[in-house]
Amino acid sequence: MRIAFVLFHGMTMLDFIGFYDCVTRLKTMGFIKDLSWDTCALTPTVRDDRGIEMKIDKQNADLSEYDMIFIPGGMATRQLIHDETHIEWLKKARYVRYIVSVCTGSLLLGAADILRGKRATTHPNAYSLLESYDVVVNKKRIVFEDNIITAGGVAASIDLGLFICELLAGYDARSVIQKQMDYPYVYQGI
Repeated sequence: MRIAFVLFHGMTMLDFIGFYDCVTRLKTMGFIKDLSWDTCALTPTVRDDRGIEMKIDKQNADLSEYDMIFIPGGMATRQLIHDETHIEWLKKARYVRYIVSVCTGSLLLGAADILRGKRATTHPNAYSLLESYDVVVNKKRIVFEDNIITAGGVAASIDLGLFICELLAGYDARSVIQKQMDYPYVYQGI
């Protein structure tokens, strides 16, 4: 299982890290030994919305080569939806096994025409923006339709990460990871 963490300037770091911390434990805690991941962007580094800079593993990677892509959100998505280069890059992931986003990362999927006619969610403050992409906005914390999994606002990234852990490795793996993270909340379903 290969995961592309699709990052960009101005993302919200917790959107990324909350999910990343959960999902990468599938490998580090021995649940999925062949799990691998890359941070991917169109630039060699990205800076989050508060100034933290990260070096990127793969610049302009072919997203179609991954089993899962994950896209965080952030206020920068409101500009990035108009960036043709970025949106065309995302379109290459249309047939990836799992397409995952948290917060306003779903706006980028909408702009890439990946969500048309599907149920999805986003940050509650961006429901109307997501609707503009012919998306059936579902005001739930996590929405799973076909191969697309979207989650609500920033803190939903941890719930989403644990949801993916259970999807990929089962309930017991998710429970052990959740306990190791000392995360006391249990999301009760889609």
